[in-house]
Amino acid sequence: MTALPHRPDLLFPAEPGQRAVARELFALVRDLPLISPHGHVDAGLLADDAPFDDPARLIVVPDHYLTRMLHSQGVPPSALGVPRLTGEPVETDGRTVWRTFARHWHLFRGTPSRLWLELVLGEVFDVRLRLTPETADEIYDALLDRLARPEFRPRALFERFRLEVLATTESPLDPLHAHARLAAEGWGGPGGRVITTFRPDDVVDLEWDGWADRVAALGELTGEDTGGYPGYLAALERRREAFRRAGATATDHGHPTARTLRLDPAEAAELYRRGLRGEATPADAEAFRAHMLLEFARMSVEDGLVMQLHPGSVRNHNRWLHTTHGRDTGGDIPSATDYVHHLAPLLDAFGNDPRLRLVLFTLDETTFTRELAPLAGGYPAVFLGAPWWFLDSPEGLRRFRETVTETAGFANTAGFIDDTRAFCSIPVRHEVARRVDAAFLARLVVEDRLPMDEAAETIADLSYHLPRRVFRLDGARSDDLPRAEG
Repeated sequence: MTALPHRPDLLFPAEPGQRAVARELFALVRDLPLISPHGHVDAGLLADDAPFDDPARLIVVPDHYLTRMLHSQGVPPSALGVPRLTGEPVETDGRTVWRTFARHWHLFRGTPSRLWLELVLGEVFDVRLRLTPETADEIYDALLDRLARPEFRPRALFERFRLEVLATTESPLDPLHAHARLAAEGWGGPGGRVITTFRPDDVVDLEWDGWADRVAALGELTGEDTGGYPGYLAALERRREAFRRAGATATDHGHPTARTLRLDPAEAAELYRRGLRGEATPADAEAFRAHMLLEFARMSVEDGLVMQLHPGSVRNHNRWLHTTHGRDTGGDIPSATDYVHHLAPLLDAFGNDPRLRLVLFTLDETTFTRELAPLAGGYPAVFLGAPWWFLDSPEGLRRFRETVTETAGFANTAGFIDDTRAFCSIPVRHEVARRVDAAFLARLVVEDRLPMDEAAETIADLSYHLPRRVFRLDGARSDDLPRAEG
């Protein structure tokens, strides 16, 4: 059989009574608008609204979930069209890339990547053939046909996906021209459908190649003297304000650890000077990152931007991938993360301040029950971000609910984030999350642990209301709205 089956009960429990409740709960949120408060879609995609030209470059080439799996089985990224830094040959024919991918589709059995892509093919593009080497060309041609139609251009898909808000992520050095174009057309700016997020890692991490040059560029962009530490802080504050005027409601910080540290201004200035001179040690870099998280928390208290922390990734672990293909090509690996001790300085300073909202993410599942749920359940400023990256799978999402709900409840979580560059996967990732939540809540209902009417309110909160509130997408600048009941 080559057709994909219709799967109305996808991810629902096998037990008939529980499955019936899950169906009813999912039906309540199936058509709710999507809130995407954290992701990496290029804002230019929507500003330009140009047709997608090639299925392989849309689906395979930018998706490190896919390319890393094939690389693990000996298929080089260059054979999948991933650009090389060295200028050596890369496969440029989309059909050839697609055929190579189809020959290795069996590698994704049981993975979320397979589930997402099958849903994208079926639900987004109405292509319901099973992907095999034999059907690869037929599917590729069908996708080419769809992509040539106006209803499959980015803005038309945005509308069809029922996206209410899409947050992109930009460096402080980004001039935000694409966002300005969207704002001029009514798509961006405060209250717009496409907003930016302030991601300062590339001007904070002293170990990131080219840091001093980027800091100099930050000074040129803002008119501040970044040759000194006070001017550097002033420049960051200026860019935060520019991002806020462009619609940002949040910042994002992707540090190697969750460590925070309070340094006096003289100590911070000395670390900063060492970085500019190229003399900073790894310990200096970690201390400066830790100190800057406290500074960013202070700034968030002052300007109202929600603070997100994504620690625990050992970046560019596969040095060959990094050297050959650059950053963000699938060479990053999760590591154990300490939140209780590392966040203590920040939480001592701001954890009980209702003006701060700190959304914590993890790649270390062992911390959900032991550290993160108790922190979110004990500090007004702390919310739990959804499982992401290696954990945003059906099983990861289910384990998250099972491990954090008893301590943190539902109201201390921040809703689902898709955290994706793959624009067409956004609706299916949200659908998977809503189905998993429906299944979890259905179990509470059939076990007489939660009334059905409260389960109905809760799934609406998880799917829609909580992310709007937590990420201040409802226009609130302070904690003047009650949290959802949970």
